[in-house]
Amino acid sequence: MNIKTMQVGPLGTNCYLLEDEHTHTAAVIDPGGDGARIEAQLRADGAELKRILLTHAHFDHTGGVAELHAAHPDVPVFLHPADAARLGSQVFPPIGAPTVPYGDGDVVKLGDLDIQVLHTPGHTPGGVCLLVGDALFTGDTLFQGSMGRIDFEGGSYEDIMASLARLAHLPGDFRVLPGHMDASTLERERKTNYYIREALRG
Repeated sequence: MNIKTMQVGPLGTNCYLLEDEHTHTAAVIDPGGDGARIEAQLRADGAELKRILLTHAHFDHTGGVAELHAAHPDVPVFLHPADAARLGSQVFPPIGAPTVPYGDGDVVKLGDLDIQVLHTPGHTPGGVCLLVGDALFTGDTLFQGSMGRIDFEGGSYEDIMASLARLAHLPGDFRVLPGHMDASTLERERKTNYYIREALRG
């Protein structure tokens, strides 16, 4: 498993290229913009795009979907139905591609990799985290030392607290790869993240 991070779009969203080195297949997680640059990196890596995975449907995580979909019309774009139902609003603009639903407990296959879907609402109703190997892609649910905003359409403090508690109770440690800012580890966040500590007190 190889993971590359690219800052894309107007807000510098962390877009991740998850590549299975055995089958030379790839998933793009949260292509928030710069679809051509993402495509060029996939070609440079010799990786065949097989999946586009969205942690949620805010524009800064979906802005590159249309361009990638135009180049790869047969590649499915996965999105939780609770966010897919809101597409078309100002906060959840159209993404320019049909979506395939995924939800809690689903496993998305990528070559020899199993990507587990965890429904973690709060930042948005359909927010998910993606767990594969030792990597936890947290979208805008969990950041280093912080959590996602809840003041947008569909945000919920109660939901994000429950989601953070769920992540904190995952067994073991994982690399935390968030939608913005720097990477961390789950153990570090358990010990130092005010919001996780608050969630665990609830």
